[in-house]
Amino acid sequence: MAGPQCCASPPQLDPGAGIGRVETFQHLSAYVTASPDAKAGVILISDILGFEAPKLRKLADKVAAAGYFVVVPDFFYGDPFILGSGDNSFAGIQDWLKRHEPAKGFEDSTKVIEVLKSRGISAIGAAGFCWGAKVVVELAKGEVLKAGVLLHPALLTVDDVKVVKAPLAILGAEIDESSPPELVQQFGAILSEKPEVDSFVKIYPGVAHGWTVRYDENDEVAVKNAEEAHVDMLEWLNKYVN
Repeated sequence: MAGPQCCASPPQLDPGAGIGRVETFQHLSAYVTASPDAKAGVILISDILGFEAPKLRKLADKVAAAGYFVVVPDFFYGDPFILGSGDNSFAGIQDWLKRHEPAKGFEDSTKVIEVLKSRGISAIGAAGFCWGAKVVVELAKGEVLKAGVLLHPALLTVDDVKVVKAPLAILGAEIDESSPPELVQQFGAILSEKPEVDSFVKIYPGVAHGWTVRYDENDEVAVKNAEEAHVDMLEWLNKYVN
C-alpha cells in the first residue's frame, strides 16, 4: 500500500541537482550520470516525489562513481506527486496513482533498457524506492536484470515475490506502514524457499520509510543509517551487475 509515510520529509525538488545531466531516453527525460567507459548500468527508480530529488541524484552520482552508467528516469512525465496543504496533505494520491500506475513504469523501463543496450551497456541492474520498488520487482520477474534492489518498498505483494527470477535484495525499515517488518520478513521467507534465486533481506532498526533518500543531512545518525543502506545496495549490485 501507499500511505502518508510515502510523503514524509519531502525534498525540495531541483532540476539542476547532481553532477550529471538530463537526457532524453526515447520519450522519457532522465538524469544520467556515468563512470567513463562504463559497461554495466544501473537504473534508479524514484519514489512518488520524482527524479528531481537532490538526495536521489546524489546517490546516483555515488553509484556512478563505483563504475556504472546510471539512469534515473522521469517515469511521471513531469508530474510527481505534490503534497496538498493542511492536515490532509496525502489527499489525491489515489487519483495520482491512477495516472502513474507501476505497470506503465514497467513498460517505460523496458524502453530505457533498450536504449542502454544500444549504447553498449551489457549488464543492467535496478534499484527502486517506494513506488519504484514495484517497478523493479516487475523487471525482476523476467530475464532483463542481473539483480534488483527494493528500498522501503510500497505496493509490493507476496505474489510478486514468489515469481521473481533475478537476484533480489530487500532493504526495509523498522517503522514502515507500506511494508512493515512482518511483511518484509514474509518476503524473505518466500525468497529463502527459492534456492535458484539469491536474495538478501535486511530490516534497519530505528528508521522509517524513505530513510535512504529523505534523511536530514544535519542529523548524524540519519546520515549514517542512509549510508549503511547505500553500501548494502551497492554491494549487492557489485555482486551481480558486471
